[in-house]
Amino acid sequence: MVHAATTHDQGAGTVSFTHTNSKGTVYTLHRREVRLSNGTTRTLHFFAPREGDTAIDALPDGYTVAEAKTGLPLLKRTS
Repeated sequence: MVHAATTHDQGAGTVSFTHTNSKGTVYTLHRREVRLSNGTTRTLHFFAPREGDTAIDALPDGYTVAEAKTGLPLLKRTS
């Protein structure tokens, strides 16, 4: 089932990627860089119900939006 995925203006000239799930809840896509205990850096992508400083404007290359049974949007690798 495909649901709406759009971009919304955050007000300061920046745009964020959002997804409306089957229950009608709007989630915003975020990206965060984290340092792991072994010293390497990993990029995390996640959906949250609120916009924040880590909101991004587009899906990462090679990913699409899927939805869990609970309605939470997930990134799914396409390649």
